[in-house]
This record gives sequence, C-alpha cells and structure tokens, in this order.
Amino acid sequence: MKTVCIIPARGGSKGLKDKNILPLGGQPLIAWPVKAAIQSGVVDNIFVSTDSTEIAECALRAGAEVPFLREPEYAQDLSTTEDTLQNALVRYERHIGFEFDICVFLTATDVFRSPTWISEAVGRLLTDEALESAFSVHKTTKNYWHQDEFGKWNRLLPWMGEYSSRQVRSAIYREDTGLACASRSWLWRAGRRIGDNNHMIVNDDFESCIDIHTEFDLYMAEAAIKYFRDTGNKKYDFFKHDEA
Repeated sequence: MKTVCIIPARGGSKGLKDKNILPLGGQPLIAWPVKAAIQSGVVDNIFVSTDSTEIAECALRAGAEVPFLREPEYAQDLSTTEDTLQNALVRYERHIGFEFDICVFLTATDVFRSPTWISEAVGRLLTDEALESAFSVHKTTKNYWHQDEFGKWNRLLPWMGEYSSRQVRSAIYREDTGLACASRSWLWRAGRRIGDNNHMIVNDDFESCIDIHTEFDLYMAEAAIKYFRDTGNKKYDFFKHDEA
C-alpha cells in the first residue's frame, strides 16, 4: 500500500498576497503541512502542487517534491480543489511510473493540526477496507440556521430548538479536510475528495478553526503559536517544526 500526500498551494492568492510563503512561527506557511506529513510517518511521497516557483523552492527546502509546476487552468480563482487534486495525482503518478493506494490532502492555510491526525486517517484506511475516507472534523454544540427559497429562516435541525447546557447538548461536526484527510486514490481519480463511508477524527479546539486567508487570520495564528510556545504546550509539535 503506497500513500502520497498532495498539498495544493497556488501563487495567485487574493485575500493575502503571497500567503503560502509568508513567515509564520519562523517558517514559510507551506512548510507547516510538509513538516506535519513528514512527522506523521505514514506518507511515502509528499508532492506540493503549485504554479509558483517561489512556493516550489520553499516546499523543496521543507522536504517536499515539486517535479513540475501546475498548469495555469488549474490555478485560477474558480479552480476547484477536486479538479486540482485529480489533476495533480494523475500527473504525479504518470511522472513516477506507478499508482498510489491512499491519498492524503493537507492545506497550507490550516496549521493547527497534529501529525497524529494524519497517521490516524491513513491507519484507519489500512485496517478497514470498507472505509473510503478518514478526515478531521470540528465538534460544536452551537445552533445553525439556513434560509429557504422563500427567505424564511429555519433551524438546521429540529433539536436545535431545545436549549440546554452545552455539556449535554447534541453536537454537529464541521468537515475540515484541509487539516487532515486520507482517501482511497480511486476517489481522487474520479474527481472526488472524500467518499461516503467515512471515519471522523474529532476535535473541538478553537485554534484548529483558524484558516489563514487574511492579515487578521495570520495575526491570530501567530498569537496562538506564541501562546503554545510560551506555555510549553507541545500539542501541535511546534518545537519539532523548529528543529526540522
């Protein structure tokens, strides 16, 4: 069973210019998922899909492979993650001459991940042949609403109309595949990121919600890293990142 980690990181970011190579915690943003994939110990190849030579250079220094640059049509504002992953996998497999069994997806804009989430995601697929994907989800007990076609606001689920302590409430889970996601390779080749039979890796940590797309997001991430370092909390292996 061969596992590849593919990290998409295009150069034309709009909300935060050159975000994928901006420094965070002493390293360029693109280095964070690369280091996490290495530390997970379950990935055979790490490939960064980018259209930028600057991002490619940073990714190579962090320990990833960038044997070719992404084609322009897969690096547009409206390019989907599914199309990007499908194209990257097929091109990379053609480049190295064999096909992978499991594909891991990580983003550079999500940095508050534990490498153990990656190893758990891959491990679940290795031990349970029925599973199609395993990925990170964020647990919340907050209420959600949606607006119907007539403009009326409705609770997302009926039980959300019953208010009680969050300690005993039912929960819902937000999909956060950018933090850690492993899927069968045939799903990616078919243009799908995840399958229908899935295992969820649950966390309810607020900092894992920081997805870096603006200057404020970057500021929040830097402040959170400083907090963990100042308190000696090695939850996300930041000190290992420094040593690598």
